[in-house]
Amino acid sequence: MEIDRKYLIAGNWKMYKTAGEGVVLVKDIAQLVEDVWDEVEVVICPPFTGLKSVSTLIELDKLTIGLGAQDCHWESEGAFTGEVAPRMLTELRVGHVIIGHSERREYFGETDESVNKKVKVVLANRMTPIMCCGESLAVHEAGETESFVRKQVTAGLAGLSAEEASKLVVAYEPIWSIGTGHTPLPEKANDVARTMRATIGAMYGPPAAVQARILYGGSMKPENARMFMAEPDIDGGLIGGAALVAESFSDIVHAASDK
Repeated sequence: MEIDRKYLIAGNWKMYKTAGEGVVLVKDIAQLVEDVWDEVEVVICPPFTGLKSVSTLIELDKLTIGLGAQDCHWESEGAFTGEVAPRMLTELRVGHVIIGHSERREYFGETDESVNKKVKVVLANRMTPIMCCGESLAVHEAGETESFVRKQVTAGLAGLSAEEASKLVVAYEPIWSIGTGHTPLPEKANDVARTMRATIGAMYGPPAAVQARILYGGSMKPENARMFMAEPDIDGGLIGGAALVAESFSDIVHAASDK
């Protein structure tokens, strides 16, 4: 089954940019990528404090840029101080939610079980999860990357329907490469992406595996973006540091449009 999966470039701003700074950055990005909007899906994931202002800008300027959040809770409401419910995000026209980023797992105790709950509630609220998986340096050096990632995907995506699985975005983020400038060889990253796709296929069938998009995240930048996206099972990037500068983010978007 051949599916022409549209490339997705998602910018994860992490804990950077105030609401005002975010508006300026999105305006700059929009100008630089407007020529490839039809070819590449672009999603911006600012901090929670910037969602409203960026959402308003996207609506008023009719920008073809998607809005994403960096996390959400798995309950619709409740006494969870400091958390954000999925329906609060949909009201702001959020379309994507990053789930299980390595920093959330490492610093805030995210588990495969909580990731699975969040994936389900994001889908139930008609948003698209960008579920992150990836291995530590110790796992990488032990040669256990693919088995480790297979377990993460299996646990994180348990209990979905085949239709839900087909709408997924999964990001492979080798923890040892995030922010370090060290990256796996593109063909090695593709091996992991292929394992992820095969795992989805084993769980929910070949059509879901073919339609689900798999991103690479881990020091992707303009200098290496084309190499990663030339690989057959890599459908774009989850971009960190390079997403904070309009020119570098635009270069990665244009690299995707060249594929």
